[in-house]
Amino acid sequence: MTEPLLSEKLDRYLESLVAPRAGELAVMEAEGRQTGFPIIGPTCGQFCYLVGRLTAARQVFELGSGYGYSTAWFARAVMENGGGRVVHTVWDESLSHRARTHLTALGYADVVEFRVEEAVQSLRRSEGPFDLIFLDIDKEAYPEALDVIETKLRRGGVLLADNMLLSGAVLDGRSRSARTQAVRTFTRRVTAGDGWIGSIVPQRDGLLLAYKT
Repeated sequence: MTEPLLSEKLDRYLESLVAPRAGELAVMEAEGRQTGFPIIGPTCGQFCYLVGRLTAARQVFELGSGYGYSTAWFARAVMENGGGRVVHTVWDESLSHRARTHLTALGYADVVEFRVEEAVQSLRRSEGPFDLIFLDIDKEAYPEALDVIETKLRRGGVLLADNMLLSGAVLDGRSRSARTQAVRTFTRRVTAGDGWIGSIVPQRDGLLLAYKT
């Protein structure tokens, strides 16, 4: 069961509600389309920006940042909130370089800290607390990441986690892959645990929004 959960017509409509992206952000979207790189896209990008503004986030950590598309939305929010830091973490040096180029062109590089290392370990060694943490790494690592996130996110802070529906795999009771089981475990811990208030927003592949109590 790996079918789009939103119709193409609805997906296009939701994207049409996001203000047009000009300049470098449009370049980044075109790069994603041309290369097949899985960026979060403008609908989720706008949602992430909105959450950043609503929470007045000034300290943001991204576990998995790609070539900086999601970072751009968070950096915009942080700058409009008065400044702060967005930690961009990727394994690959070339991705980090591409992100720096894009974010410099957008005028956001001054609030971004670029790291080339494994994301969970990077968060583990970071000085917190953070106001907002974004999770978009290998899905098998989501439960391990949550252990660390719980120690680094401030009370009243927000967690955003991508790909919570796995193209419908979580709805298929026959799916027992490691990544599906990991996402199910992660989801149960957040939605049923005492330390969180969370809900999944069914945009694109499912975006979890959770408040740390």
